[in-house]
Amino acid sequence: MSENLLWGLICMEYSHKLHGRRSIRLKEYDYSSPGAYFVTICTYNRKCFFGNVRDVRLILSAVGRKAKTFFREIPEHFENITLDEYVVMPNHLHGIIVIQNVGVQNFEPLQRHNAFQHLVPKSLGSVIRTYKSMLTRWCRINGHRYFKWQRNYYEHIIRDEDDLNKIREYIQNNPLEWHLDIENPKAVAKDKQEGKSLW
Repeated sequence: MSENLLWGLICMEYSHKLHGRRSIRLKEYDYSSPGAYFVTICTYNRKCFFGNVRDVRLILSAVGRKAKTFFREIPEHFENITLDEYVVMPNHLHGIIVIQNVGVQNFEPLQRHNAFQHLVPKSLGSVIRTYKSMLTRWCRINGHRYFKWQRNYYEHIIRDEDDLNKIREYIQNNPLEWHLDIENPKAVAKDKQEGKSLW
């Protein structure tokens, strides 16, 4: 992994002016460049569409199981993408996506470009959009029409081995820490400042 990868964590926010949204990506960063990326993708309004955690055991719903399957299959559609650690939680998914090199993709839906978000083929955004579209389509076909994603996603560019190992540990322990997770609507923490988060 390149040592000069830019370190950054972008918090999700939207601009509702002009019925659009502001990009939350780093302006000058090429998200199709080789490297490792930690992503978090959330369901709409953090609803627990994917299942729940009982006694620190993750129990996935039918939608959650399909979310896990489709995420695991990403490298089958993007030949130069590999996955590292990942977990599907009740209302979000954490995963490490590695772009090894920019190559030809086996599958990707047609993308629309607009003034607010320019999607680069073979980029991290392209991978996430394809994944989200696949699960949404499956839900519509299989009677889960209520399912909806939160717009966009969180990403963190992994800069070195220490960072990678810290994130792997965070992902592995996520089900154990669900009772403190800021994404958990029933978290024990009184407010988001007390909640458990990698950052």
